[in-house]
Amino acid sequence: MLRFILPKRSLLLLSFLIFVVGTVNSQDKKKLNILRAEKAPKIDGKLNDTAWRNADFATGFVEFEPGIGNTRSQDERTEVKISYDDRAIYVGAYLYDDPEKMMSQLTARDNFAQSDFFMVVLNPNNDSQNDTQFTVFSSGQQADAIANPSIGTDRSWNAVWRSAVQIVDDGWIVEIEIPYRTLRFPEQENPVWGIQFRRNYRRERSNYSWNPIDPTKGTEGLYHGELLGLNDIQPPVRLNLYPFSTAILDEFNGETTSELRFGMDVKYGITDNFTLDATLIPDFSQAGFDNIVLNLGPFEQTFQEQRQFFTEGVDLFSKGGLFFSRRIGNDPTGDVDLNDNEIINKPDEVNVLNAVKLSGRTKKGLGVGFLNAITEKTYATITDTNTGEQREEVVEPLANYNILVVDQQFGGNSAVSLINTNVTRSGEFRDANATALVANLVNKNNTYRVDTELRMSNVNDQNEDLETGFSSLFRFRKVGGNFRYGFDHQYADTKFDINDMGLNLRNNRNDFGADASYQIFEPQGRLNSYRINGFINYRRLVDPSTFSRFNFGGRYRATTRKGLDSYGFRLNVEPGKQYDFFESRDGRPFIFENAVSLGGNISTNYNRVFAVDIRANMGTLFEDGRDLFTYDFEFQPRVRVNDQLLLVYSLNFNFRNGDRGYATRENSEPIFGERNRQRVINSLRGNYNFDPFHSLGLVFRHYWDTVIYDYDLFTLLDNGRLTKASGYNLDNVSNNPNINFSTWNIDLSYSWQFVQGSFLTILYRNQLFSNDENVNDNFSESLDLLFEQPVQHTLSVRLQYFIDWQGIKSVFKKNKTTS
Repeated sequence: MLRFILPKRSLLLLSFLIFVVGTVNSQDKKKLNILRAEKAPKIDGKLNDTAWRNADFATGFVEFEPGIGNTRSQDERTEVKISYDDRAIYVGAYLYDDPEKMMSQLTARDNFAQSDFFMVVLNPNNDSQNDTQFTVFSSGQQADAIANPSIGTDRSWNAVWRSAVQIVDDGWIVEIEIPYRTLRFPEQENPVWGIQFRRNYRRERSNYSWNPIDPTKGTEGLYHGELLGLNDIQPPVRLNLYPFSTAILDEFNGETTSELRFGMDVKYGITDNFTLDATLIPDFSQAGFDNIVLNLGPFEQTFQEQRQFFTEGVDLFSKGGLFFSRRIGNDPTGDVDLNDNEIINKPDEVNVLNAVKLSGRTKKGLGVGFLNAITEKTYATITDTNTGEQREEVVEPLANYNILVVDQQFGGNSAVSLINTNVTRSGEFRDANATALVANLVNKNNTYRVDTELRMSNVNDQNEDLETGFSSLFRFRKVGGNFRYGFDHQYADTKFDINDMGLNLRNNRNDFGADASYQIFEPQGRLNSYRINGFINYRRLVDPSTFSRFNFGGRYRATTRKGLDSYGFRLNVEPGKQYDFFESRDGRPFIFENAVSLGGNISTNYNRVFAVDIRANMGTLFEDGRDLFTYDFEFQPRVRVNDQLLLVYSLNFNFRNGDRGYATRENSEPIFGERNRQRVINSLRGNYNFDPFHSLGLVFRHYWDTVIYDYDLFTLLDNGRLTKASGYNLDNVSNNPNINFSTWNIDLSYSWQFVQGSFLTILYRNQLFSNDENVNDNFSESLDLLFEQPVQHTLSVRLQYFIDWQGIKSVFKKNKTTS
């Protein structure tokens, strides 16, 4: 059941904000007429088809980054032609250039690396907000994305379309076929679509557009041209099927298992503008490893979503911050009371039985999104170590997760949204519901922006009373011009809890912040760009209403004009006493004083064969009785061996000497300790692309972390100070807090796109894990111990085929005509 509950004062505030926001200024827009093709061009990178002979062409591209308004010479100009028929839009572009200067690195799909590119941006609603981007690189690879002012650019969205590239003596040629099934548009009479063409010269990182873009204010969608003449086109039946089969072989600790899975993903356009996505018998076996770290903090460790169904086309669901897709199929939520001599085997995740999502937007800017997922009932096995008897307990019941979003856009940059999430679990498990009202408002000159969020949570724990919490956000910013500033306020009471389907690491906050910045949009002197900003934050608790933290600082980042190398600096200061109310895990403050940290980074131009990223930070406390010193250093060289092979290595050292924090718990009392922590992370990433359709990938990561506590431990006084008077030490606490933690992951993958939209993927993985108290072991000894642990080997082969309903219809129609 969906419940929407918002206080009257929130509705009044939102109404006032909408009232004061005007509409966007009209822009002078270039216009391009499109002609119908009697015969579709062959997508081969040659502009010799009849469709191009009489087509109007777009030219006169102007720079918008790093300079503004500059043009190229005739031998580096851009000319674009466009045509259409009943099935697709066709784009042909002649990109004049010196092939010796061009960059054409082969990469994986959607990877913007060291390669020139040409981009087509289409907006069928011509609303300045909802763009679909199609990018072709000079290497022949593709990228696509959806973009709007609320989410930015979402490259997780993928479509199936065709392109071809030819390198010629005076530049390169690209042809593109964009089927109507990749777009969402209603049947229209004399439609006017928003359109933009962009070109990137990678060697100098300069970007040009057909219709001029002013980067000093507004978003790029405001600066589209207009496409005229798309007459008599019908929105197609958008039905795409992705049947797949996955074979999995897994070996761990001498036991081998095998499994063969079949399933299918479906995309169906239920109306002209709305699409239903469903995964039937989900298979997420080829989702990547999580980069696990040792977590000593009071908040949960979270990881980025890697399951394609939950990363693709979820832009609407990100509104309001109520949706964190890793909650679906995450660790079981239930606990089990164990008897003496019992041990538990609890699954790490819950299987997703099925998931569907519906999303789209009308011509008038009304967006609707709905996602629903069901997870299966999950059991833990409890074993009596004396008798060997086993029993099962439910640790996660059958559960239903859903989110509903209604989002109204207006004015080119503004939107108002209503979001609701609901988690219903069967049996005596908790249910949860959360609602948010969100507004993103920009004035008519695109110089000021107001963002507001009003959020309410309801949690029913079955055995406890229903708890209702409230959270709000108000942010005001100047977003136009060189000098910008803003301030914000965040509030969340102690009962605000959205973590059944969302992610909120902490509540009980009443925080204020302000910042100011200055940046340039055109090269000046020796710099291509730079930005300097300062910030200040003041934090309080809601209950009790008391001061918590205060900090200020600044950042500077610049890119050189000649070498295109980047560098930056940062400073953060927390003066006076700071009160951490979360480290103790029981609400009492832990005091530290006068914290200072500073750092810097250098990133050399990736266009070079050899480039490097270097980052360093250090910090300390100016506090009596403390001798804290922290520093970390990261060195990341990258070698572009050739246009097919890229290797990136990363070495990270992180040391915290004299740190203090929560160590363990004794008799319900939090025990603190002074500790030295050192962390070393080695990683290697390699990609070899045979061509745009065949690629090899390698990801390796070794993480080693040791935490060594001083012998004598502390207890926390009510005034926030630590004392050793209780007499706790490493010998008389139940759990030794010293940790030697290590993980090892290898992912080796091969991908082959054998037919448009159809892939064969082979993935091999191994994984090692070690966690003990041998903190005196050095790096080599810890690595030897890690290799003594059982290795998990996984080999999976996945075959996915793309079936387009329109293509099937065409075959049947052709066969019928032939007969």
